[in-house]
This record gives sequence, structure tokens and C-alpha cells, in this order.
Amino acid sequence: MNEILSQQDFDTIIGKGVTLLDFNAPWCAPCRAQEPILEKLAAEYKGKASIAAMNIDKNNEIAGKLGIQSIPTLIVFKNGKEIQRLVGLQSKDILADILDNLLN
Repeated sequence: MNEILSQQDFDTIIGKGVTLLDFNAPWCAPCRAQEPILEKLAAEYKGKASIAAMNIDKNNEIAGKLGIQSIPTLIVFKNGKEIQRLVGLQSKDILADILDNLLN
């Protein structure tokens, strides 16, 4: 799973193909519960879609621009455009269905 540390990382990662981006913070319990699910997805979709995470405490400017108000927030991008936004802990099945629909 990629970690986004800067605006340049953000632009590069979401710019091509399908990307699932998780906005989180280390103090957020649901965010910590989401992490192993995202790690599994990252392994399963390697080479097909990017799975990335962004700590909002370190990247509050990007989170602010995107209107992130609650965490975890997961945004799915395709070729740099936001396709879907989910707030709260999400199951692997829900996220896999979204990715599969965009990849097929």
C-alpha cells in the first residue's frame, strides 16, 4: 500500500488508472481497523489498481481541499477524477465490488 506524503505523491498516484485512497489518522480506531482490509486489497489488486493511504494530520491541506470531515474516508479515483466517496469503516467485499466495477 502506498503512503501519500505530499501533493506530488497525491497527483502521481491518483493521476493514472484506478486508485482507492484512504484518509486516516493514527489515533482513529476505525482507521486502524480499516488498515488490514486495505493491505489485503493492495495485495489482491497489485498491478490492477493502486491502494493508498494519507494521514490527515500530516496532510491536512490536501484533506481540506477535498472536504474530508470524517475519518476514515475512502475516495475512489479513476484517471484523477473522483468516482466515489465512502465514509466510515468499509468491508473488503464492498471495496472489492467498487474496484471490480471500475476495472471491468
